[in-house]
Amino acid sequence: MITRILALVIGYLFGNFETSVLIAKKMGLNIREHGSGNAGTTNALRVMGSKAGVLTFFGDFSKMMLAYLAVWLIFGRNHPELILLLKLYTGLGVILGHDFPFHMGFHGGKGIAVSGSLMLLLDWRTGLVAFVLFVGILWFTCYASLASLIMVTVDAILFLVLCSRGIISMGVLSLTEAAILIGTVWCLAVFMHRENIGRLLTGKENKIFLASYFEKRDEKRGEKREERREVRREKKEEKAEKRSS
Repeated sequence: MITRILALVIGYLFGNFETSVLIAKKMGLNIREHGSGNAGTTNALRVMGSKAGVLTFFGDFSKMMLAYLAVWLIFGRNHPELILLLKLYTGLGVILGHDFPFHMGFHGGKGIAVSGSLMLLLDWRTGLVAFVLFVGILWFTCYASLASLIMVTVDAILFLVLCSRGIISMGVLSLTEAAILIGTVWCLAVFMHRENIGRLLTGKENKIFLASYFEKRDEKRGEKREERREVRREKKEEKAEKRSS
């Protein structure tokens, strides 16, 4: 039990490292006073631009790996049977620290970048599915919240299926305990996106920058179609004038 608690606590401390807050401070901003007020990747992208958004994502993504590395060096190096247990408890701790950092009044990000990092940490297959799902859904819908929720839901189910079939080694962890932990990760994602879910259901959810990209692309395509129509009309008029003359 002490190993579980310590892994959770170490993960929580690492999770308190809010990348977007540090980047915003260097830019003379308080990320909590702009956009949605969230300290996650999506708000960093909206408020500070693509470069800051990418840096925020990789910072949040990396803290999951660093937290697990620290826990593994302390507890797991000579105990392979503890690997999955350490990954899940450390991962849950990082997500809790990211979502509810003590130094920010327990108001942080929404935990999607770190959840995606946990999926990769658990197994490369769940990590690959997380990446493909998130990017694909975001590309076609421009809704980061929808992509996040579907990614976490599908990956949680996939993880449990892989565990139940013995494809992911459980070690000392039972399937029930694994289900409770991954279920908690899913519940946290849903809870942190509760307002987004309401806006999605009412059609009021905000789209990210990809929306403007698609709008501009469609506008340019429309202009090109109109230009082609105009050229065809001019050619028809020229032919008609030649016939009449």
